Amino acid sequence: MSKTPLVLIAAGGTGGHMFPAQALAETLLQRGWRVKLSTDARGARYTGGFPHSTQIEVIRSATFARGGGLARLAVPAHILKGVFDAWRSMRRDRPAVVVGFGGYPAIPAMAAATLMKLPRMIHEQNGVLGRVNHFFATRVDAVACGTWPTDLPAGVDSIHVGNPVRQSVLDRAESGYISPGDYPMQVLVIGGSQGARILSDVIPPAIAALPMHLLRNIRVSHQAREEDSARVKAFYHRAGISADVQPFFDDVPRRMTEAQLVISRAGASSVADLSVIGRPAILIPYAAAAGDHQTANARGLVAAGGAILVPESKATAEVMSQQIETILDNPRGAMQMARSAAKFGKPDAADLLATMVEQLAGERAVS
Repeated sequence: MSKTPLVLIAAGGTGGHMFPAQALAETLLQRGWRVKLSTDARGARYTGGFPHSTQIEVIRSATFARGGGLARLAVPAHILKGVFDAWRSMRRDRPAVVVGFGGYPAIPAMAAATLMKLPRMIHEQNGVLGRVNHFFATRVDAVACGTWPTDLPAGVDSIHVGNPVRQSVLDRAESGYISPGDYPMQVLVIGGSQGARILSDVIPPAIAALPMHLLRNIRVSHQAREEDSARVKAFYHRAGISADVQPFFDDVPRRMTEAQLVISRAGASSVADLSVIGRPAILIPYAAAAGDHQTANARGLVAAGGAILVPESKATAEVMSQQIETILDNPRGAMQMARSAAKFGKPDAADLLATMVEQLAGERAVS
């Protein structure tokens, strides 16, 4: 068995969990650790960006939030099977630390680590704990938070490290920003890893309603869900707007760097990317997010002057067009927003989190 310390990262579900997990994996590998990711089949779809030396372990999990009555009845059995498989894997190759990033695919590994009394910690990306992290918050040795303040259970202390971003984002930290002007301008529209219907409904007509002196220069990159893609493409085409419409962009850091304006949901990873790269943004938090955590995610960046928050209930085409015009027709203000966003960013979040992992491993080794 290798003497190189192993960290087991438990994450899955969406890019919001997987991207910061990837960032930690990249940092710990650079520090000489072995890294194993425990996720389920759904989370495995987001592992393409992980370093090749990361061991990927797909373990079955389940959630009560999906499926019909029969599927929900089977959830406990699926979770128990996953916990047993995770326990058996950890017995073969014992991790020095287990780090959970939330999402139901993290349940088996975190539960097995708890049963085995292994050193363990969680990282919560959002300003409100997700259900899985809320359950384990009182059962781990340390809690790291990506958004500050984060609503925590009574008696639970945490360390604010920020949300780790991938190396492809760090490589563009505080990239030079080109203010809006009378030349081609890029507008990036992203709805998180799942896309967002409201952005497909509202943003194309909002852009089309802009004054011609702005509209003639705009180039759009728009992430639209598969079921919305055709109509979004058709709208932009009819309006004579140059637009690249795709269900998922695998080069968001590049597109964000080139953008004069980003219109986005307020997922924790999106907010972190925006603040590390430093770009003006209009954020539309997902109204149905548990505990309204996307509004909590957005507050800090908005208060810092790097973004404008528009509640989903007020995000009409007219309102959005006005907000877009306000930024693109004010080069000096847009530049100030970019600078404010970059000052708010925490590009060292992955390093801080990796140090927490190493400290926890050291403390438990001598205890």
